[in-house]
Amino acid sequence: MIRVQAVVTGAVQGVGFRWATRREAARLAVAGFVRNRPDGSVEVEVEGDPDAVGQLVRWLEKGPPAAQVRRVQVDGRPPQGTTGFEVVEDA
Repeated sequence: MIRVQAVVTGAVQGVGFRWATRREAARLAVAGFVRNRPDGSVEVEVEGDPDAVGQLVRWLEKGPPAAQVRRVQVDGRPPQGTTGFEVVEDA
């Protein structure tokens, strides 16, 4: 099990990015959260099987159809045993 934090920049707020991320996370059976940040980016923390986490990170590089992803910065985090994936209030 691994956990990563991904910060996605570009035109990623107001385009359904968080809800699409939640659907993709459910499909991949990974845990964590997604939220908007005040600087206009979207933050995702995801935990689970390394292959599934990698698939979600690759999905974040494109995002939903209306998004225009410029960059995804990924950093490792210690696994927390999180279950479920949620959209949380803005940071």
